[in-house]
Amino acid sequence: MAEIGAFEAKNTLGDLLQRVAKGEEITISRRGKPVARLVPVTDQPDPHRGRRAAAALRALAADLAAQPGMDLSDILAWRNEGRR
Repeated sequence: MAEIGAFEAKNTLGDLLQRVAKGEEITISRRGKPVARLVPVTDQPDPHRGRRAAAALRALAADLAAQPGMDLSDILAWRNEGRR
């Protein structure tokens, strides 16, 4: 991991961002003490991921409940079995 002073970081920010985009981590220091770290973004959060997961679970529960001989008590038993 590279270390660079704050003044130099300010003057070379574009170059630093290119290095970070390639996977490098850079520590920025002020008067020899680390104050910040530039790191690559590895995973962008998906704001709709939770809603899609909940919709998929609701659909799965509806499919299971629609099967002959299947009722809510069976689904709850499966759920509780996984919580042990």
